Amino acid sequence: MLSDTEERKDGIMDYRELKAEELYHRCDPDKFNFKTTNDLEELDGFVGQPRAVESLQFGIDISQEGYNIFALGQEGTGKHDLVRKLLEEKAVSREVPSDFCYVNNFREAHKPRVLRMPPGKGRDLSQDMEKLVEEARNALKAAFENEEYQNRVRSITHEFHERQQHAFEELQKKTEEKDLTLMRLPAGFAFAPVREGSVLPPEEFKKLPEEERKKMEEKVEEVQKEAQKIMQKIPTWEKEMREKIKELNREISNLAVGPLLGDLKNKYKDLPQVIEYLEDIEKDMFENVRALLPGDEGQAQDAQALLSQQAEKAVLRRYQVNVLFDHSKSQGGPVVYEDNPNYSNLVGRVEHLPHMGTLLTDFNMIRPGALHRANGGYLILDAVKVLTQPFAWDALKRALRSQQVKIESLGEFYGLISTVSLEPEPVPLNLKVVMIGAPRIYYLLQYYDPEFSELFKVGADFDVQMNRTAESQEEYSRLIASMARQKALRPFDREAVARIIERSARMVGDGERLSVHMQSISDLLRESDYWAGRNGDGKVTGSDVERAVEAWIYRSDRLRQRMQEEIARGTILIDTEGGKIGQVNGLSVIQFGNFAFGRPSRITARVRLGKGEVIDIEREVEMGGPIHSKGVLILAGFLGARYAVDQPLSLSASLVFEQSYSGIEGDSASSAELYALLSAIGELPLKQSLAVTGSVNQHGQIQPIGGVNEKIEGFFDTCRAKGLNGEQGVLIPASNIKHLMLRKDVIEAAEEGKFHVHPVETIDQGIEILTGVPAGVPDEKGEYPEKSVNGKVRARLAALAEKQRKFREPNA
Repeated sequence: MLSDTEERKDGIMDYRELKAEELYHRCDPDKFNFKTTNDLEELDGFVGQPRAVESLQFGIDISQEGYNIFALGQEGTGKHDLVRKLLEEKAVSREVPSDFCYVNNFREAHKPRVLRMPPGKGRDLSQDMEKLVEEARNALKAAFENEEYQNRVRSITHEFHERQQHAFEELQKKTEEKDLTLMRLPAGFAFAPVREGSVLPPEEFKKLPEEERKKMEEKVEEVQKEAQKIMQKIPTWEKEMREKIKELNREISNLAVGPLLGDLKNKYKDLPQVIEYLEDIEKDMFENVRALLPGDEGQAQDAQALLSQQAEKAVLRRYQVNVLFDHSKSQGGPVVYEDNPNYSNLVGRVEHLPHMGTLLTDFNMIRPGALHRANGGYLILDAVKVLTQPFAWDALKRALRSQQVKIESLGEFYGLISTVSLEPEPVPLNLKVVMIGAPRIYYLLQYYDPEFSELFKVGADFDVQMNRTAESQEEYSRLIASMARQKALRPFDREAVARIIERSARMVGDGERLSVHMQSISDLLRESDYWAGRNGDGKVTGSDVERAVEAWIYRSDRLRQRMQEEIARGTILIDTEGGKIGQVNGLSVIQFGNFAFGRPSRITARVRLGKGEVIDIEREVEMGGPIHSKGVLILAGFLGARYAVDQPLSLSASLVFEQSYSGIEGDSASSAELYALLSAIGELPLKQSLAVTGSVNQHGQIQPIGGVNEKIEGFFDTCRAKGLNGEQGVLIPASNIKHLMLRKDVIEAAEEGKFHVHPVETIDQGIEILTGVPAGVPDEKGEYPEKSVNGKVRARLAALAEKQRKFREPNA
């Protein structure tokens, strides 16, 4: 990469610094063949998500069990919009799902039945049942008020009364034959002896001879037995009378209601479930015909009348049809997004009404859940919302495994309420579930829930970036045009489109990539449109986009500005001039939400005689993370391999980030720490006008790091606040050149020679730039030049090893 370097007379390579055009991967607006986005066609499909689109299409098309979909990706990547669009496109071609209705189970009222019907038939049946009940009540009222019916009822009752009267007359006759009389009392019948046509008083009866009294008592006992036989026959006669009246009622009801039910049976003859239901209704109506008759609306509203009305309403509710979802106007399968997927909203619920101190319910109070509404189509759920709702995740898995939705009350299950419970028949389930969530949720579920992989076999992985090519920039332009039209924004000229593309590359920190984080792009478009409106422009220009970016940074960078102020005031110690031994400016990135900025930090190293240890003070006090500690341990490996192959590494070194008061993680400062170590060992001052970033491996190669733009800008802001002198700059890994998308002010300073960005590939290249001393190349014997950096370091380590050897020798 750095093949254009040349060796100067002093032995130091003249390493190139990056030119201004290399610090920013510009998008040339002149290469666009449009004036504004109004000239562009809308984008078909989605940008930068070919893998996710293919995965979703596969998951949507396959009809095998368990192939539900989990769309994983960062928030704001447009997962929900893409998922919904693809589902709606597919749903149009699907068959309209069946209607499901809950109806009364006349055999077991606490177990409502489910009727599955063609789309629209559920609503028809519900309306037909309302009409049937109304017409049946009117027909029954007319039939039972008919004079012929009244005459037949009177005939039946008259027959009963005649039979009863004849029996009493026969009893009376037998009583008179035995000189007794029959007396009707409120509590029943009584028999008394008669003398000369008059009832014998009890006092006179006691005066009769004993033999005569006994005969009289025997006669009374005989007629009492006869009376008892008659009284035993009366309930049988009454039962016969009621049966005849009931049969008459059935006959009249059949004449009144039969034709109505016959019409319904003929209408639904192709639906066996409905025919069975109508037959149950027919039996129930005949058994409860009197309850169906309309009450007297003019009767007084006393307690008995109110109870009668409530009973009438309860009977009428038995014949209603509870349609869970009406598909009469549906076209294709449903696409349902449940925003609040708690247990009841998923599987449905049974509502209750208070009544006389308790809660009552029936099949009419069954309410559908999202699974019912999406049945026959697609259900979209947010993974975090499902997982954070008690019992919702288990209920969803249970429904998908069993392929049916069973409504169960959690309150009844745990005994929290005392109610009349229902056990609705489960509804058959046939749908595709698409869950949307972050990658960490997807992988955690895969690891901890063995059922997850069985139920969600398709993972649609959404990316956050795409390759930046001439073709993709054209595609991105059409994306901007589409979003501008959808959000009713002003058209964007090609200069504005170019600035948005450049900003997109900066969002992902890579000049050769573009962001597909749709939320961020959408926000930028709307904010740019706002500034265009403030400026009175009829279109959005490049300056409007730049103003929107600057305004967003200003709203977000209070902490960055405060930190730079503390550096300028000398509270945070950072040198930008001169040279110091064992001291270097390292660069780190601080992230607050979606705003990141670079912060320069002083890194110092001290060495002394020891056992070959490199002590990471951050790690010792548990302020350094494992990756940072790994980077420090690599330094010991590098020192030992290069300088202590044939002698012990007899030093003890300590490294620290000065003025750090929070945790440190990452290995991007490992090259800076190594430079500080080499400076301290070789007693060579490092230029404080330069800052360093980049990780290093055990071979001394500089490796790429993240946040390179923020790190460069962070040191630039510090240097600008202290005064740019033309010597300041940053050392970055050469492999990070492709990631550079620096601010305009940094590029201008570089163009004027006031700030420099040096790409390096090895520690030797970096140490030469930092010290101004040749790194040194070993000769055939492996010896470094005495005045080189490596020579000085090797000599110092050899001296320390000799001192350690002398300490170990016994005294002479």
